[in-house]
Amino acid sequence: MDSTIEVAEPKWPELLGSNNWEGLLDPLNLSLRKLILRCGDLCQATYDSFNNDENSKYCGCCRYGKASFFHKVMFEAASDYEVASYLYATAEVSSREAFLFQSKSRESWHRESNWIGYIAVTTDEVSAELGRREIYVALRGTTRSYEWIDILGAEPQSAKRLLGANDDTDGDCHEKAPKVMRGWLTIYITEDPKSPFTNKSARTQLLTKIKELVEKYRDEEVSVTLTGHSLGASLAVLSAFDLVENGFTDIPVSAIVFGCPRVGNKAFNERLKKHPNVNVLHVKNTIDVIPHYPGRLLGYRDTGIDLLIDTRKSPSLKESKNPSDWHNLQAMLHVVAGWNGRRGILS
Repeated sequence: MDSTIEVAEPKWPELLGSNNWEGLLDPLNLSLRKLILRCGDLCQATYDSFNNDENSKYCGCCRYGKASFFHKVMFEAASDYEVASYLYATAEVSSREAFLFQSKSRESWHRESNWIGYIAVTTDEVSAELGRREIYVALRGTTRSYEWIDILGAEPQSAKRLLGANDDTDGDCHEKAPKVMRGWLTIYITEDPKSPFTNKSARTQLLTKIKELVEKYRDEEVSVTLTGHSLGASLAVLSAFDLVENGFTDIPVSAIVFGCPRVGNKAFNERLKKHPNVNVLHVKNTIDVIPHYPGRLLGYRDTGIDLLIDTRKSPSLKESKNPSDWHNLQAMLHVVAGWNGRRGILS
């Protein structure tokens, strides 16, 4: 008699966290591993395509057009996805924060705006094969994490501008009022009426396009997955919160993020948990210090479910005492690819 126990393959909503990834993280389910790696590759594409050359007049933009994007970055399944929209962020902030999003090129394509990511969808052929339409939002992180992250405003700020019509919080100072880090919120909601790229904020660009796509594919099963690394991870969590707060309550919304700094306070997390269709999975390297910023003393708390990995377990990675190496996206993806749990051997 065959004593082998067959484990049912998780359905798509389960991979997106409908059951809080219960039973899928240790050992790491193969289908979930593939999804995490896909999201990681989508994140990496934002780094690979971003023009960070300070001597280029196009510094701050994406190197490639939407039609050729996935082929140019040599994405493994390039023909399976289409870029539906690019996203831009503006720098109408303090002089310190403006450093983040202003090109250093004197001949910059637009000195106040930078490309921050993209929205992609599965093609018609792939969607028909899968029986669903997958929408992905990939948001770029900082390119010099440890130089830039310290200059963002770390103080908590009311998230009231993101709250939906059912907001019942009692003022900004109330302990139950959701608050988020000012730096993340500023980048997300700032607009520049004089800019041809960011006359609408990154938030407005994202919400408008997602609404358009959900309406376009209203007769299909649709899901929205947001992903990012470092700063991009924080913006992905913030965006997921914003989506479910403002009307996207009947489709799965998930954030699969890497090396994510803290985003909001306890009230923010509790508000997020009230939405049954949204889930956050955080791939976190044990020795990475960035997920501990900003500090708990300021009221910040971790968001979502952790997939805790340890890059020190890989024999292929050199031992490093450089904190930026502990935060490296490619190192994290390398370990996720062979992760067999904290007590397992990396394969």
